[in-house]
Amino acid sequence: MIKYNLLCKKCDLSFNSWFASSKEYDKLNKKKLINCHSCGSLKVEKNLMAPKVISKNFSHKIEKKNLIKYQKIKKTINEYQKFIKNNFDYVGENFTYEARSIHYDKKKKNKGIYGTASKQDLKELKEEGIDAQLVPWFENKNN
Repeated sequence: MIKYNLLCKKCDLSFNSWFASSKEYDKLNKKKLINCHSCGSLKVEKNLMAPKVISKNFSHKIEKKNLIKYQKIKKTINEYQKFIKNNFDYVGENFTYEARSIHYDKKKKNKGIYGTASKQDLKELKEEGIDAQLVPWFENKNN
């Protein structure tokens, strides 16, 4: 993938666009398939670009920053999982059935439920007016 800074010669708009390769850009340009998204002109050319140079030190800082973000997200998910396990009943693969039972039969439960459901099951529950949420879940063997 390559990103080019492009310039419309008609309206002077400068914009970025991604291409599979420099050859792909040349091919599309030759066939007049690159146009300005503002005025529609086909008079679009590559514009001057500054190279993006990343030092090893800067790259290492980005990796460390991303790792810290990942660890924070992982900690938050672990806290949610712990809360759910302590306050809801696990119904496993029967989640969709149990959710419908609670909704339609007005079956009273002391606790909410959690379990496994497909995206299609969740979509159908939502269409029926049954509130169900998708929560990221993973088993952490390091806990």
